[in-house]
Amino acid sequence: MSLGRRGFLQFCLGAGAGITFSPLPWKLMDDSAIWTQNWPWTPVPPGGEVSIEKTACTLCPGGCGITVRKVKDRAIKIEGMKGHPINDGGVCLLGMSALYKLYGGARIKGPLKRAGKRGEGKWEQISWDAAIAEISKELNQKRQDGLSHTVASMTGTDRGTVPQLFKRLLASYGSPNVFTAPSLQDSERLALKLMQGDYASAGYDLENARYVVSFGASIIDGWGSPVRAFRAHTRWAEKAAEGAKLVQVEACLSNTAAKADTWLAIKPGTEAALALGLAHVIIKEKSYNKAFIRDYCLGFEDWQDSGGTVHKGFKQSVLKEYSPDAVSRITGVSADRISDIAREFAQAKGALAVWGRGKGTRPMAVHDIMAIHALNALVANINKPGGVTVLPDVTTVPWPSLVQDDIAKSGTKHPRVDRAGTDAFPLSESLFDQLPKLIKGGTGEYPLSVLLVHGANPYYTEHDRTAVAEALDRIPFIVSFSSRMDETANHADLILPNHTSLERYEDVPTPVSSSLPVMSLSRPVVSPQCDTRHVGDSLIAIAKSLDGSVAESFPWDDYESLLKATLGDKWSVLEKEGYWKDEGYTPADWSQAFRNASGKFEFLATTLLAGAKSAKDCLPQYSRAKLKGEEFMYPLILIPCESMRLADGPVANSPLMTKTVADTVLKNDDLCVEINPKTAIAHGLTDERMALLSTPKGKAKVKIHLFDGIQPGVVAIPTGLGHTAYDDYLKGKGVNSNDLIGMIEDEASGLDIAWGSRASLTSI
Repeated sequence: MSLGRRGFLQFCLGAGAGITFSPLPWKLMDDSAIWTQNWPWTPVPPGGEVSIEKTACTLCPGGCGITVRKVKDRAIKIEGMKGHPINDGGVCLLGMSALYKLYGGARIKGPLKRAGKRGEGKWEQISWDAAIAEISKELNQKRQDGLSHTVASMTGTDRGTVPQLFKRLLASYGSPNVFTAPSLQDSERLALKLMQGDYASAGYDLENARYVVSFGASIIDGWGSPVRAFRAHTRWAEKAAEGAKLVQVEACLSNTAAKADTWLAIKPGTEAALALGLAHVIIKEKSYNKAFIRDYCLGFEDWQDSGGTVHKGFKQSVLKEYSPDAVSRITGVSADRISDIAREFAQAKGALAVWGRGKGTRPMAVHDIMAIHALNALVANINKPGGVTVLPDVTTVPWPSLVQDDIAKSGTKHPRVDRAGTDAFPLSESLFDQLPKLIKGGTGEYPLSVLLVHGANPYYTEHDRTAVAEALDRIPFIVSFSSRMDETANHADLILPNHTSLERYEDVPTPVSSSLPVMSLSRPVVSPQCDTRHVGDSLIAIAKSLDGSVAESFPWDDYESLLKATLGDKWSVLEKEGYWKDEGYTPADWSQAFRNASGKFEFLATTLLAGAKSAKDCLPQYSRAKLKGEEFMYPLILIPCESMRLADGPVANSPLMTKTVADTVLKNDDLCVEINPKTAIAHGLTDERMALLSTPKGKAKVKIHLFDGIQPGVVAIPTGLGHTAYDDYLKGKGVNSNDLIGMIEDEASGLDIAWGSRASLTSI
């Protein structure tokens, strides 16, 4: 029998069809799958009673309510809490990652004392009694030596009972140096203080807004309270037929820009100029709210000082300097487009201007926020449905009076080492950004001797990270309360690990950007998995171990009793529902809304007049940032690109989050940067080619990704990668963008307002 070509092909086709339609291979595959799932070494969660626990997520400032599905005492699934006023059933990737924070690697299993050089990773396990005794000995010695003021603390936020415990500890001990991680809230509190008299963050009624101009805020990519903002965007899309619209102002085509009704591709860092260009059109065409401006505003018209000199008000200043043509040259947005958006904004019901680049975590220039917020004042959308208000707080039971002995009174009279609240920066309350140059240059009032760190990771999150690390390494004794081995914990001398978010009680105050007073309760849904202790209990134990009157300021037995006493009659509701909200809250009307001396909304910040170089400095304005480096050496502009898939704050990514990242962001361990094809041609670069990214602060090897949705001359670098600590799922992947971006100081606040850096790309 011979087999010809045609017969051979017929045989192959028949065999293929037979295999396809035969049940045998599919049955074998199914058996293989079942077999591999039942290998003896495959971990299988034990069975048992199933329960659902309510709690709140504390992994970001969003304040979402979550539910945890448990089998016995093991948490197995996290979902959003339905009916919660912030997220109503939604949950983000970071929130889902709380299980990994609980059970995953890099957890610190008990107190540790450094046994090698800083950052070397050599530790000695010690008991909790020994850990408390270690820090108590150090702090008592500083008090005896008259150096209590050289002890400092740094927390991720200043809101909630735990940060206030740190503040109380240092006040009763004798130090003014309580720092918080720099954030957008620092900037906007100053802006709202200057314009409205309230030292408070902004709250936005996103759900009822109908025309939103977002000045760089990544509404659907992690800005504010991420799930709430995402849901608000969905609502705007559903109301598009009624005129609801989102205008995104941003240098690159982010997810938010792609989903927006209009994308204004702007030159990086020029958002304030665009806001003032919109104001120019609104003022010139007299489409602002004349009654609000006349009755409730100060500094709109020209004014005369006590010496008889006439100064330009906001109106004439904007009309003179920010015409659409002038702003077009600054921003790259056409003059016609500027005029069109301004008219739409002025005519829309529920027009809202929103600030905060990316996720809205980094500080901005105070005058930039003032320029954007001025748009809300022009259309009188303050304390109205769909408008902006000050972040409403929930009232709690006051703590007992602070007790200070003579050492504490003397220590707290020293000026802060960061110069906040001094003549240099009289309005600022915390300026951690100032520490590196003051410590490294030896120009501070005095050196710090001890630093307590909780909820922050400055060795990773701060710009010019190398300089920050060098400065902090000069502090002789650093204590970390981290539950995971992050970069700061790795450089600490002593670690007192906190419980994870699913193992502890904690109050969650009204989340950032909320317009409704809401308090949520994070509660332990499982037993502690390691030999950890609540940071509040650690602070109470430390206070009770110290000499002098410190212990008298800490009358509580433990953190849980403190929290119950602080929350008062809200405790039972919080325990049952997981949250408490003020159903009857309404923002103050205009006659009572503005708490500055004038009682009005101030376009002219009168608080600044006494120390200002000129009256113009008290008005909203645009100032071009002075990026470091010469343009001929660094012809490109590097900007950070944030994403919900990558956590770039004190809480790091989980393997789940990293796995969702596209290979145009992270390919193997190589970080990808986005550039326009025109930029690639000009610099001899090609797609997926390795290149050397250089800035005045450092260099890094990156992979090129060509993208038409970014302006020529701009390089976008992802944030949240480049860790040097944690575990193998995170360490060594990509580049830390903070290594490449240096500090830019805001003259008004002293905060680091850097939004990018000069840069160059060369093929390698």
